[in-house]
Amino acid sequence: AVAGALTGIEKKLDIFGVVFLAGVTARGGGFMRDVLLGAAPVAGLEDWRYIVTPAAVGLIVFYIHPAVSKLRRALLLVDAAGMGLFAVAGARKAIDFGLGPMGSCVIGMITAIGGGLLRDVLVREIPSILHKEIYATAALLGSIVVVTGDRINFNNIATAVIAIAAAFTIRVLSVWRKWSAPSPRL
Repeated sequence: AVAGALTGIEKKLDIFGVVFLAGVTARGGGFMRDVLLGAAPVAGLEDWRYIVTPAAVGLIVFYIHPAVSKLRRALLLVDAAGMGLFAVAGARKAIDFGLGPMGSCVIGMITAIGGGLLRDVLVREIPSILHKEIYATAALLGSIVVVTGDRINFNNIATAVIAIAAAFTIRVLSVWRKWSAPSPRL
């Protein structure tokens, strides 16, 4: 939600646009997951807290964005942990819905990256996951750990912790060391 709100401010959106982008960024991946799995109603609409929390974050960021913008390093850490958590939750839900290993990995990744993907599309940018950041790869790694743990009947909680830690570590290291996926030579 914070990343979405900051993007809205950077793009000079009004208060509704900032709050809307915060909500899309926070819930977009879960919406995509549930639609792809046929899970109805979509989890992000079942509980009022899933709607109010990103809206409140969007409002707060709208009014104090200069202070929030200075917390980029802390926001990276929180975002990386959230990305790992969403990858785990998405992969686990896909497994619980009976999807096979490959599909569960993809759903886990989509859950983690979908909100940012939708955010970038809404503000007419090429999604950053497609050209400059190792984000989707880290989410996919976390999803693979979940699916592997499930396949070998490893403890779900331990698997989730390992998956989140792996995704988090790859994401943070990639930003700090300025890693990116290979691009074609032009």
